[in-house]
Amino acid sequence: MISRPPSPAHPPQVVLCRTRAASLHPVKDDVQQLKPLDSAIAEEWARKTGEPDLRAVSASKLRQGPWWSVGVAVMEFIRTDPLESELRDGIAAALTAVPGVTGVGEEDREVWSVTGDASGKALVEAVAQVVDDFADRTRDALRRA
Repeated sequence: MISRPPSPAHPPQVVLCRTRAASLHPVKDDVQQLKPLDSAIAEEWARKTGEPDLRAVSASKLRQGPWWSVGVAVMEFIRTDPLESELRDGIAAALTAVPGVTGVGEEDREVWSVTGDASGKALVEAVAQVVDDFADRTRDALRRA
């Protein structure tokens, strides 16, 4: 490939991420601390992504007690095994591995409760990695649904 500086005749190229499933999607992820809208929440973090139904993750720390509520958007839609159980196991393992976590339990289909003194950003990043590791399979499952 010959490299040349961009010009009107040869504009710069946009680089996209190609997944193993050979689909193209722009990479846009950012873990941000948010201002809680609910007074019962002390701290809130969220992953902003170009594929929110597939890759969004959030964590909210409640003012009462040492626990977090971690939401994983894609789990609302994944309801068949082995994918569902593999994702659930991966999410639980990732949360358990975050420094400061003393306990992990499922609160709802797409929500985990985490006890201990962990970083909200670390919780979101740990689960985001699991979600990304399964993204090709969950993307395919959502297309078939």
